[in-house]
Amino acid sequence: MLATPLMCCGFRPFFLGAALWGAGALLLWMGMLSGALPMSVAPLGGPVWHAHEMVWGFGMAAVTGFLLTAVPEFTATPAFAPRDTAWLLAFWLAARAFGLLGLAGLDGLAQVWLMALPNLALVLWLGARIAPRLLVQPDRPHLGFGLAVAALALLEAGFWWDAVQGQADMRWVNALVGVMMVLIVLAQSRISMRLLHGMLDHLGVHEADYRAPPPRRGLAIFGIALVTAAELLGTSTPTLGWLALATAAAVLALMTDWHFGRALLHRWVWPLYAVYVGMAAGFALMGLAWLGAPWAPSAGRHLLTVGSMGLAVLAVMNIAGRIHAGRALDDRRWRLVATGLLVLAALARAVSAMPVAGVAMLAWWWVAALAWVVAWLLFAVFAWQHLVGPRLDGGTGCEEALGNGIPAASSSCKH
Repeated sequence: MLATPLMCCGFRPFFLGAALWGAGALLLWMGMLSGALPMSVAPLGGPVWHAHEMVWGFGMAAVTGFLLTAVPEFTATPAFAPRDTAWLLAFWLAARAFGLLGLAGLDGLAQVWLMALPNLALVLWLGARIAPRLLVQPDRPHLGFGLAVAALALLEAGFWWDAVQGQADMRWVNALVGVMMVLIVLAQSRISMRLLHGMLDHLGVHEADYRAPPPRRGLAIFGIALVTAAELLGTSTPTLGWLALATAAAVLALMTDWHFGRALLHRWVWPLYAVYVGMAAGFALMGLAWLGAPWAPSAGRHLLTVGSMGLAVLAVMNIAGRIHAGRALDDRRWRLVATGLLVLAALARAVSAMPVAGVAMLAWWWVAALAWVVAWLLFAVFAWQHLVGPRLDGGTGCEEALGNGIPAASSSCKH
C-alpha cells in the first residue's frame, strides 16, 4: 500500500480526500436539513458537526496535503516518507468515521473521545513532523506555518475539551476559520504568486513582478488574528465590528501592489484575486453585521469558508497538485466551471443569511450546496488520474515537474 503512487506524496490522498469529503459531508448536512436524515444531537449537534467537518474535516485535509508537499520544498529537505502520509491519513479517516458513528446515534463520553483523539493526533503529528524543518532554517522564514498549525492544535483541543463536558461550542470553529485565513495569506504569498508569475510568462502575459510586501502581509495577518481572538474571548460586538472592517481593509491592501488591467481577467489569474476579494468581503460583512446591519454574521463567515477557503484550496490543488505529480497544468474548461460554482456557492450562502432571502432561505442553501458539491466532484473526477496514477515525466517522487527550470526537492519515494 505504501508503495502505491497514491501514498507516495502527501498531497495525493489528502487532496482527493478533501474533495470527496467536502462534497459528501455537505450532502449529509443537507439531508439532515431536509429531513431525509435524522438531525445529529450528540455528541455534536447537527450545526456544530457540519461547521466542524467543513472547516476541520475538509480544510485540515487540504492543509495537511499542502504542508506535506510545501515544507520540503520551502526548506530544501527530503520529501516526507510515505509512512508519515499513511499515519496522518489513518488519523484523518478515523476521525471522519467516528464522527459518522455519532450521526448514527452513538453518544456518550466514549464517543466524544473516539472523535477527539484522532483529530488531535492528526494536527499534533503534522506539527511534530514539520516543526524541526521550519526551526533549523536561518532566520526561520517559514515559521509562520508552524505557528499556525500550533494555533490549530490549541483551538481543536479547546473545541474537544468543551465537547467532553457536553458543551461543544461554535466559537472554536469560528476561531479555526480565522487561522485558516492566516494560512491562506501565508500560502498565497509564497506559492500562488510565485506560480502565477510562471504561468503568466508561459502563457505570454508579461507583466512587472508583483507581490505583497511583508509589512502589509504582517498587518493583514495581525488583523485576522486580532479579530479572531477578540471574538473567541467574547469581546463586545461593536468592537468586533470595527476590528473586522479594519481587517477587511488590511486584506484589500495586500493587492495594492498587484497589477491591474487585462491580465487580471486571465483564466489563471482572477481566481487567485478572488481569494482575497472573498476574504475582504467576508470580514466586511461580518463587521457590518456586528455593527447592526440587518443580516447575520454567517453571511460574511460563509464568504470566508465557501468563498475564500474554497477558492484557495481549489487553486492550490489545481496548481501544486498537478506540478508535483509531474503533470502539465490542466487548462480544460472544467476548472473554470468548478471555480465559478464555488463563487456561486459563496454568494448564494451569503444571500441566504440576508433579509432578501425571506422564506426562500432553504432554497438558497440548496443552490449553495449543489454548486459546492458539483465543484468538488468535478475536481475529484478530473484529478483522479494524476492523484492516484504514476508520474509521466520521468520523475521519481514529489518534486515539481521536470524541465521547468525549478530545482527539485529530493524524495524517498519511487514508483
